[in-house]
Amino acid sequence: MKVAIVHDYLNQYGGAERVVEVLNEIFPEAPIFTSIYLKENMPEIFTKMDIRTSFMQHFPFLKKHFKKYLFIYPKAIESFNLKGFDLVISSSSAFAKGVKVSKNTCHICYCYTPMRFVWDYNNYIKNENFNKFFLKFLPPVINYLRNWDLKTNKRVSYFIAISKNIKSKINNFYSREAEYIYPPVDCSKFKISDKIENYFLIVSRLNAYKNIDLVIKSFNKSNLILKIVGTGPYEKQLINMCTNSNIEFLGKVSDEELKNIYSNCRAFIFPGEEDFGIAPLEAQASGRPVIAYAAGGALETIVENETGIFFKEKTSDSFDEALNEFIKKEDSFNPVKIRQNALKFDKEIFKSNFKNSIMQKYQEFFA
Repeated sequence: MKVAIVHDYLNQYGGAERVVEVLNEIFPEAPIFTSIYLKENMPEIFTKMDIRTSFMQHFPFLKKHFKKYLFIYPKAIESFNLKGFDLVISSSSAFAKGVKVSKNTCHICYCYTPMRFVWDYNNYIKNENFNKFFLKFLPPVINYLRNWDLKTNKRVSYFIAISKNIKSKINNFYSREAEYIYPPVDCSKFKISDKIENYFLIVSRLNAYKNIDLVIKSFNKSNLILKIVGTGPYEKQLINMCTNSNIEFLGKVSDEELKNIYSNCRAFIFPGEEDFGIAPLEAQASGRPVIAYAAGGALETIVENETGIFFKEKTSDSFDEALNEFIKKEDSFNPVKIRQNALKFDKEIFKSNFKNSIMQKYQEFFA
């Protein structure tokens, strides 16, 4: 069986790219086709993979302006020659699912979300710092992408969603059924610590839609310590919001540092609405409770009052209430029970479930 993997883009390292790592473990001989690959932004392990890029790889200013090329990605993905492959696995939150395959190729899409900027356009625009000139031309591009997205979902033989949440969206937007298999968390990398330090933690790309600003507003009013790991386009704005010295931006940290930062925090804070969210499970694998916004994937990975606390509204006041509730209940959270919840999402469970599902669908396709 000749397998190919197609991924939207390899220009920043996040949850989807961790899935690509695991797909590479399952299918080490499979080439990985992607629109662009910025080697300097990715872990060294990717240099050992057979990564094949599109014509977009030679475009200028990719590092800073990759989003400005929005309307070109469909052509880039469609340009790949996948003749001769029996199985194509697209790892997609946007474009990869639109790859062209022959009638004799089984195409399985592992879907992180239907295109967020197409199906949740107003929120997308609100959270991006596009200039007025670009925004003027964006609506027709979005309309083109929406039509392309609907048309190309027919190129997929089978969908696998990353969560119940995304399974529902696939059904709503594409009128397609999907199985769901939760993404992998490498729980072996994380451990419970008996030395809890006096700080709260965020680990995130620093994008506007992550809602980190509402947490900063809350911590500005207190002496509680907040550490923020990660970088991103919204970093300067977030730093400028801080009025106290109790908020520390750590930038990028090594895997070893991150492991210790997770396991020693009082609680992990997850204020955004994500389709799934790997970081809250890494925190739970470290035995630490999570304070999360009650939406999206968090509702499937956090057990209220057992592994975390939810806040119901996307406001600083609502977060304040949840933070105060956590502080009252802090001693009741059991690190062993919290880690046990994370183990349900372990990488080895994903690999087993994913391989079984792929083989079942592959055999069904050729039956």
